[in-house]
Amino acid sequence: MRFFHAAKAAILISCVAWLVGCSASSPSVISSSPHEIAPQKGDASIPPAIVSGAADSVAPRPGSPGALYRYRFRQVAPSSDRFTFQDRELSFYFRPTPAALFMQVENRQDRPTWIDWERSTFEGPLGHSGKVAHATTRFADRFRAQPNTQIPGLQRYSDYLFPIEYLVESQNPDEQLHRPLLPEDHAAPQYQDRQFAVNLTFVIEGQPRVYSFRYEVASVLPR
Repeated sequence: MRFFHAAKAAILISCVAWLVGCSASSPSVISSSPHEIAPQKGDASIPPAIVSGAADSVAPRPGSPGALYRYRFRQVAPSSDRFTFQDRELSFYFRPTPAALFMQVENRQDRPTWIDWERSTFEGPLGHSGKVAHATTRFADRFRAQPNTQIPGLQRYSDYLFPIEYLVESQNPDEQLHRPLLPEDHAAPQYQDRQFAVNLTFVIEGQPRVYSFRYEVASVLPR
């Protein structure tokens, strides 16, 4: 009888040990959505590969909190240490970031002007040139006309810009998902000295006028 109870106990212990071992060795099931825009909780060292919108920052060195590298930019055309340009009609201020190119433009005249998005282009850091996406552009807008944006007389307008082909499809049609303008992971050093540009077409007193701005990655440094 003792032998029977001992054997039963040994079998029971073996079964429990086998179940525990299977539980420990089985991989965790993690939902891998193509629209994931942030690293898993607790891993702040991985910058996002896809961003939702583009949040500007007043930090002296723009970039994601978990970025492995940080960028420094220069405006090479028209040359400006302060990322500005103005003429009789308009005044511009830009802020390049890894996520997008932020822009503020002021209409200096007392009559409206328009940004013609359909005739504006963005030259990406990899050399491709195409249409411009901005804050209200969604994935469905890639192949349809974007309406002009009016800037009333003596008013300012703020927006951010990036290549329209960087848009990523979202399950929510009202959400804007896109790849960042520049990577912040181990691929970042490859973008040293690369340039990107935006050519914005404005309609002023019924006539189109193109304003072109070019930027260069002045340095890429590890954080």
